[in-house]
Amino acid sequence: MDSATIVEFSVEEQQILDETDRFARGELYPLAPRMDRDEWWPADLFPRLGAAGYLGITIPEAYGGVGSTLVASGLVLQAISRWNHAVGISWVAHDNLCLDNLFRNGNEEQRRRYVPALCRGTSVGALALTEPGAGSDAIGSMRTTARREGDRYILNGTKLYITNGPIADVYIVYARLDGGGDKPRVGAFIVDRGCEGFSVAQKLSKMGFRGSQTGELVFEQCAVPASNMLGGENGGIAVLMGGLDVERAMIAPMCLGIAERALALSIDYAKTRRQFGQPIGSFQMIRAKLADMYVWVETMRSFTYRVLRDAAQVEAGGGGRGEIHKLTAASVMYAAETLNKVLNDAVQIHGGTGYIWETEINRLYRANKLLEIGAGTTEVRKLIISDELLNE
Repeated sequence: MDSATIVEFSVEEQQILDETDRFARGELYPLAPRMDRDEWWPADLFPRLGAAGYLGITIPEAYGGVGSTLVASGLVLQAISRWNHAVGISWVAHDNLCLDNLFRNGNEEQRRRYVPALCRGTSVGALALTEPGAGSDAIGSMRTTARREGDRYILNGTKLYITNGPIADVYIVYARLDGGGDKPRVGAFIVDRGCEGFSVAQKLSKMGFRGSQTGELVFEQCAVPASNMLGGENGGIAVLMGGLDVERAMIAPMCLGIAERALALSIDYAKTRRQFGQPIGSFQMIRAKLADMYVWVETMRSFTYRVLRDAAQVEAGGGGRGEIHKLTAASVMYAAETLNKVLNDAVQIHGGTGYIWETEINRLYRANKLLEIGAGTTEVRKLIISDELLNE
């Protein structure tokens, strides 16, 4: 796909998209069948991504990163997700939800201590927000607590559905602080895997994005140094909300990459599958589906890139309100719902083949639903958009 015909990229951005596409097709695509079949994650994959220059995209070179932009980061995710979306979701949990978030909101000591290893991939990152009883109401229903004791905080609680949870070394964990009263106060903490009182309770098996490791985390009297708090005692909500806006802007290019691949597979199938003595691409109803899919992908592309550029301007502590809050919710909502339509027609074009678990189009189809749930469900996204519209 020549995205440069749709939106104007810098030379560097176009190069990043093209080079990542070649890397992902050659190195990540061959891993996808086994990852999906066995829920397998290659243990050496993050170090390989770091060595190839695909980690720390937004991080300055002085800290071991690439020194590029959020737009470039989204392009990397788009290209990876075309060829292996399970790697894509683990990559974004590491590089955006954890690493970019930590760098944006961390102090210099925290950056120096954690960022270089995360950029190399010798340390794997994750973010822990969702809980068994706290999904869409992540703040109001949060039950994980952090109690101050001298120069440390004691964390107690459980986090669920955490991408990279079973394999991560560094976690950004949100917990409810004491003394919040009716209005909850939230702290954001950097937690090391070896921290006493921390454990991975279980690895979860999923319908889609298989291979990407997802788990449940437990904190039992887990002592975290006070110096590991991100954003200070009154900054946790800002860290959380700003991070969610950037995350939503980044999920959209994942949807785009999957949709691009589904369209390409459908075009190839329509050319090669023959019925009634001719390729099925000669039938008007198949052609209509391909035309619809093309329009959906291109409109998704335009909106995704536009919002990525806007989200790149959000500074630490920003987000969670106003135009960018509305735009990022709209971007991911549109991308996920449009991907659903693309994949539904793609499976229909593939017919019985599309219903077989081992096929690539089936693998893509099974991944779709999560993108209407993660980073705020479709319903929450609509609430955000309507709230901002009515508050204007």
